[in-house]
Amino acid sequence: MNWVDIGTIEDIPVRGSRVVKTAIGCIGVFRTDDDAVYAVSNTCPHRGGPLSDGIVHGHSVTCPLHNMVFDLATGEAQGADEGRLDTFPLRVDQGRLLLDTTAMGRHRGAA
Repeated sequence: MNWVDIGTIEDIPVRGSRVVKTAIGCIGVFRTDDDAVYAVSNTCPHRGGPLSDGIVHGHSVTCPLHNMVFDLATGEAQGADEGRLDTFPLRVDQGRLLLDTTAMGRHRGAA
């Protein structure tokens, strides 16, 4: 694994997100009420909405364009619609957010 420092957990508000620009496109980094952090593709697979502008609730995010809900841990769509977000390994080490860039090589088609 190749861990890259992308900032601190404090850089992301509780129930908020930030965007990391990568070679494969934008990745949304989300923080939940209980300080869990997740990295997923930032683009909704249904309408292309920027998920980082969505509402974070529990361990899910709701697309700002059409209210589709995605599980941040698995990337799976919840409810009647189908779809999935790419997920990326992310860890916290002494308050620093580390993103695994080797996983991005497996997602070259992501945007």
